[in-house]
Amino acid sequence: MPEVIIDGKSYKYEGQHKLLQFIQDLGKEVPFFCYHPSMSIPANCRQCMVKVGQYIVDRESGKHELDDKGNKVIRWFPKLQTACNIDIADGMVVHTQETDELVRRAQKDNLELILINHPLDCPICDQAGECPLQIQTYKYGPEGSRFEVKKVHKPKRIQLGPRVVLDAERCINCTRCTRFTQEISKTHQLTITRRGDKNYPTTAPGTEFNDPYSLNTVDICPVGALTSADFRFKARVWEMNQTPGIDITNGKGCNIDLWTRDNIVLRITPRFNMDVNDHWMPDAGREAYKIFNENRISRPLQKLDGEQILSSWNNAVATFIEQIDNTENKNILVIGSPHASVEENYSLAKFSNLMGLNQPVFVPHLKEGAGDGFLITDDQAPNTVGCRLLGFTELDQKALKKEVVKASLVILLSDHLLDRNVLTHKDLDGKFLITLATNHSETTKRADLVIPVTTAAEHAASYVNVDGRIQRTFRAKETKYTNRRLDMEMSEGRLDRYGTNFDNWVTEDNKIDCLPVWRFISEAAGSKGLDLVLSDGREIMDEISSTHNPFKGVSYQLMDEQAGILLINDSKEKTNA
Repeated sequence: MPEVIIDGKSYKYEGQHKLLQFIQDLGKEVPFFCYHPSMSIPANCRQCMVKVGQYIVDRESGKHELDDKGNKVIRWFPKLQTACNIDIADGMVVHTQETDELVRRAQKDNLELILINHPLDCPICDQAGECPLQIQTYKYGPEGSRFEVKKVHKPKRIQLGPRVVLDAERCINCTRCTRFTQEISKTHQLTITRRGDKNYPTTAPGTEFNDPYSLNTVDICPVGALTSADFRFKARVWEMNQTPGIDITNGKGCNIDLWTRDNIVLRITPRFNMDVNDHWMPDAGREAYKIFNENRISRPLQKLDGEQILSSWNNAVATFIEQIDNTENKNILVIGSPHASVEENYSLAKFSNLMGLNQPVFVPHLKEGAGDGFLITDDQAPNTVGCRLLGFTELDQKALKKEVVKASLVILLSDHLLDRNVLTHKDLDGKFLITLATNHSETTKRADLVIPVTTAAEHAASYVNVDGRIQRTFRAKETKYTNRRLDMEMSEGRLDRYGTNFDNWVTEDNKIDCLPVWRFISEAAGSKGLDLVLSDGREIMDEISSTHNPFKGVSYQLMDEQAGILLINDSKEKTNA
């Protein structure tokens, strides 16, 4: 098996590898800026330079040439090489900055050149704390600058598009952003303009950077040249808690990180998952922070004399059960939701079964032509396949309207059917509508009883994406009835990893008065004397995996270990499941 020697240690390998990525995969470090594993390799920042050579082998005997001390002789390349674009080869010898003074000096000098015109604005830069240039300057760069001259000035605070702001003075011309629009999103909206020390990325004259994936360029920018218009100056990264989650704005289920401070989600960024979204996510998914923070329903609402008023949880449970008891089972329509998790839908279905009600139905949320064949799908809901696998009856708009006509009590889970024009106000005339929802909408305004429930940022639950992969969320936000200090699943630390794992902000106003669906269902069942106790998502999934064959063997632990579990992989099987 071929081997490569890095800093005096031998490593065996198979296949073809670029040296920089190979070193990273070993858990070692070589500094770089322009390289990205999912894009082409321009090798233009020159920061990943290493010393590379090859053992000299006698062609006739096949033996290594030895020096006077018996050591193998190395024929070094005449110049240092960029590790990002060089392929490793059998017998290659590599010296990094860890073992070679020449490499250390070259990286230090290169950083000094990069920093000649870079503004000293780390204290006000959004990238501070997670900036590769800042980090590598501290680790590998000079202690000061020898260039005491006026820096080159470039455009600042340029609104490239609705979501991205450019500060050209910070740009080091790594070309990551332009390569992203050329190779990943394929919109070709960014290019490098001007020459020499005056160049920077921009759009063509008269156009804006409205790429549906534009904010990915902010993520991959190794400096603070590109920043998010929404997040700009809101918080420092070391002030926020970072919690893994799933994008709930469409059916792809991109892996994300939720960044919270004082129980408010301030930004959403993609989390790497090669099987789902690689390093990327659509901009629309980042706007889900508004769903988690804004227009939230806090405390139950009941309609009295045509007007919704705040109610208590006891009254909400009593009204919920009273309406079911006073209505014939055949006249009760239970509607599940592709926007709700597997556990939420299952909880509602189990309660319906115990109460002798019909199995829940659901209506997919599809927008024909909305998908782009990449990370945006026609399916606007995160758990359509999950509803199918639970055995829910799938209805179209026409079929649902027929069911509503026959019902006098409608129980709706986390789906704004009026807002997405599946139902009209006229369809619900004379019906008592109970909705379990997270945010105010036209649908909740029409409801006679509104039960506020947790969002994907406030509960641990699972969703099955359009490819049949089940993935789960973690709790990132507290509610009135949870506490980060007591919930070990909420103990994700800050980016610096040296501070406390918990928020220093405890503003009660930022905590929503809501319950997980399964807890409300348990309370309602308990009031009827039913033996139904659903404590949390983890236990519910264990129950689902033992009773529903498509979920057999699924657990939160396995989902965490495998970054999601592929339940089905055939589109026909998904449709007919």
